[in-house]
Amino acid sequence: MSDCTQCVVRNRAICSSLNPQELAVLGQKGRKQSVRRGQTLVWEGEDALVVANVITGVLKLSVSTADGREQIVGVVFPSDFIGRPFGKESPYSVTALSDAEVCVFQRSAFDQFAREHPDLQHKLLQRTLIELDDARQWMMLLGKKTAEERIATLLIRISERLSAEGCSGPLLNLDEFELPMDRQQMADILGLTIETVSRQLTRIKASGVITLPDRRRVVINDRGALKHLAQAA
Repeated sequence: MSDCTQCVVRNRAICSSLNPQELAVLGQKGRKQSVRRGQTLVWEGEDALVVANVITGVLKLSVSTADGREQIVGVVFPSDFIGRPFGKESPYSVTALSDAEVCVFQRSAFDQFAREHPDLQHKLLQRTLIELDDARQWMMLLGKKTAEERIATLLIRISERLSAEGCSGPLLNLDEFELPMDRQQMADILGLTIETVSRQLTRIKASGVITLPDRRRVVINDRGALKHLAQAA
């Protein structure tokens, strides 16, 4: 990384805890890497050789079932951290849902740097606890919410996480965005069938809450109404 101060997620990523001198040292250990849609950055069960900050794009975390099926267990967005610091093997594969750019570090070098900078370790712990809270919320979504509520929740979450990027200033939720996953992937994430996903999207569209110009594009016409659908439970 030639200049971390120009990174569009520097105020949101885990390295935001570092001062300029520390950031410069860490930047020398990282490199930008482009990941094309469908390309796997980390494989489940393999040695965890790298960790990374997501700069742009969206990636999925997935595991394989005993019969070879894929289960998506998470989705990561710009400013999220991926990989397993201080670990030996990756518990999941990391694959790009869209073209993405990541800042990659060799795990061993990152681990050593983190040991020398407690603020970074604290940030990693905070991020881990946030991810744990998110996982618990997702368990509630899958266990208690209806299909319509699940779809609405996912759309709200994507619009918030794909907020306008920038080094500083408030982030604005997007009312128009491209879905980073197809209908089948949405179904896998939400524990639904692809038919149910398509039917519920059509239903929400018919209500006027959203517009679907094409298979990927979403326009939120009434954010309040969409949030109501998501929280109806």
